Amino acid sequence: MMGKILVLAEKPSVGRDLARVLNCKQNGGGYLMGPKYIVTWALGHLVTLADPEAYDKRYKKWDLELLPMLPDRMELVVIRKTAKQFNIVKELMRRDDVDQLVIATDSGREGELVARWIIKKAGFKKPVKRLWISSQTDRAIRDGFNSLRPAGEYDNLFKSAQCRAEADWLVGLNITRALTCKYNAQLSAGRVQTPTLAMVIERENEIKRFVPKDYWTIEADVKGFGSGISQNEIAQKRWGLNNPGALVLHWRDKKGQTRIFDRESADKIVNKVKGQNGKVVEVIREAKSEPVPLAYDLTELQRDANRIFGYSAKKTLSIMQKLYESHKLVTYPRTDSRYITEDIVPTLSERLKSIAVGPYAAAARELIKNKPCITRRFVDNSKVTDHHAIIPTEQYVSLVSLDKDERNIYDLIVKRFIAVMSRPFEYEQTTIKVEAVGEQFYAKGKIVKSLGWKAVYQGQPDSDDQDPEERDQVLPDIKKGADLCIGSVKAVNRKTKPPARYTEATLLSAMENPGKFVGDRELREILDNVSGLGTPATRADIIEKLFDSFYMERNGKEIIPTSKGMQLINLVPEDLKSPELTAKWEQQLTGISRGKVSDSEFIFEMKKYASRLVSNVIANSSSFRHDNITREKCPECGKYLLDVKGKKGKMLVCSDRECGYRKNVSQSSNARCPECHKKMELRGEGEDKTFYCVCGYRERLESFKKRKSEQVDKRDVREFLKQQESTEPINTALADALKKLKL
Repeated sequence: MMGKILVLAEKPSVGRDLARVLNCKQNGGGYLMGPKYIVTWALGHLVTLADPEAYDKRYKKWDLELLPMLPDRMELVVIRKTAKQFNIVKELMRRDDVDQLVIATDSGREGELVARWIIKKAGFKKPVKRLWISSQTDRAIRDGFNSLRPAGEYDNLFKSAQCRAEADWLVGLNITRALTCKYNAQLSAGRVQTPTLAMVIERENEIKRFVPKDYWTIEADVKGFGSGISQNEIAQKRWGLNNPGALVLHWRDKKGQTRIFDRESADKIVNKVKGQNGKVVEVIREAKSEPVPLAYDLTELQRDANRIFGYSAKKTLSIMQKLYESHKLVTYPRTDSRYITEDIVPTLSERLKSIAVGPYAAAARELIKNKPCITRRFVDNSKVTDHHAIIPTEQYVSLVSLDKDERNIYDLIVKRFIAVMSRPFEYEQTTIKVEAVGEQFYAKGKIVKSLGWKAVYQGQPDSDDQDPEERDQVLPDIKKGADLCIGSVKAVNRKTKPPARYTEATLLSAMENPGKFVGDRELREILDNVSGLGTPATRADIIEKLFDSFYMERNGKEIIPTSKGMQLINLVPEDLKSPELTAKWEQQLTGISRGKVSDSEFIFEMKKYASRLVSNVIANSSSFRHDNITREKCPECGKYLLDVKGKKGKMLVCSDRECGYRKNVSQSSNARCPECHKKMELRGEGEDKTFYCVCGYRERLESFKKRKSEQVDKRDVREFLKQQESTEPINTALADALKKLKL
């Protein structure tokens, strides 16, 4: 009798999809069984690295004298919260009728780690194969099971993943305990979160150091044709040249500079040109084209979602997981590639047919009819690592089944997919150069020849924030040598601007491309060739961790470092602030994944590095000061509380790290003030909950409910109130928080 094949997925939703395709219909509680296969699943990680106290009971106490913690051999433990599912998986692995196992966790470094740790902890010794797919459609699953690979081919990938995890444990927990014990404050650091915070703080310092300077630009309105040009009335009306402001010329010096930093010099040019005629000395017409954009990887998608919809990186990833796992409408989201491989090309027409609905129907059918334009900007095997770019699957889409957020993200992906297979945007750029009493003026105009890929984005605002002198305008058909009558001339006063604060979109870009913060050329190239700081899958959690630790806070879309964050950067060892550390690690981890670097040597070096970091912290003579301390005492330990701005509003946190008490003071809300229409804060507890507005308006929560129930359906009010309430526990022990630490 032929034995069964056990299939291990990473999540229940994926496991159910695999089970359906593999004809596993019998529900066993934690698994699904069929004639040939048994499909079970993890719940993310079921097994993790043991906490320090597992190696030595003395480590239960956070004591500077016990550092560094350097176990001879790292141990694995079952995560208590998901132990029930681990035991189910373990029992399935020990069944006599199970002959082999198929790893079907996410196809990547972290997915490999999830499965291998479970296999190792459960003691499974039978043959293992690997399923490696990029989408969750039935077709992709069937094709994947028809081409399973020996798990041994991915051993080096697992070693790389395990080394990354162990190194983060050694460095992250040691430096975090050292900082926390030395300064008696809840401080944490790590190779990814610390340089990310350092970038935010450096930008803030640049802004503080910045001194704005006044400058002037000169604009001249053309009011009509001058002598030597026909005063044809039709031509005048056609181009509007009888109306001042219809054609605006911008001054430049001989070097092409438009800014004048001396008011007197600007006024001299204005007085010199005012009332004079200008002569068109040059008309340049250039045929130009703008190539199609690259397809989305996760980071680029998160950037656009933040810029357009204001979504956090974490929210975008969460929506993408639903589109991938539940709706099966998009390919694997946690990718850092913006290209597809040649074997995907034959499936493109079927993918276009699947999205040919609603607002995408016309564009998709046009591409099917005229054949997609496939170039190296979309198809390039050499630029695809574990997974190709994010594109739609062959699954037919029912747009009404998507909620608003899912629809927004899906819209971005489909439009980009259509755009990358469209023609270039083609236009004619015209530049007119005018001379007036020795001064040079310019005007630019654009005539669109073919919208190409931009047709799919018609009606959407342009993201370019151009200076007024760089904007295109409609230009009359003027020939070289023509005279123009200059009307008003003015010097426009502006100020130089400091660099913009990071938003989540721009911070994601900086994390993806941190090479400019690294001096060493070789390391800079490594960072350019790998995923940068963190991975597409972990960057969202790193950013959220920095907010949750009160190292930085949101002000609208802007990210501002807190005093706590700025002090931390002054306390951590210098090399931990730079992306160079990640570059060095990635260089080694890539070598491990390719079998060229020893994993044991890497860990040996990490232990030496962790020891050095602890020594640096101990030797540091700096101090940490809570400058957000209040006069209100903690009800549990009597220490003074700290006033902090959390993700969902203001809260009070105990200054004693071992206490961990937290209390919500106010919550951000979507409720609008009925008087000034600004968003209000929700303060108080129980029956005393009250909405407050900056204009002075106040309203009890009960009154708000009553007013809203008279205006809208009661179900909408309940849903609104549900969104305002935090689902996270207020009091969380520091030890529990550190277990979940993303370093």
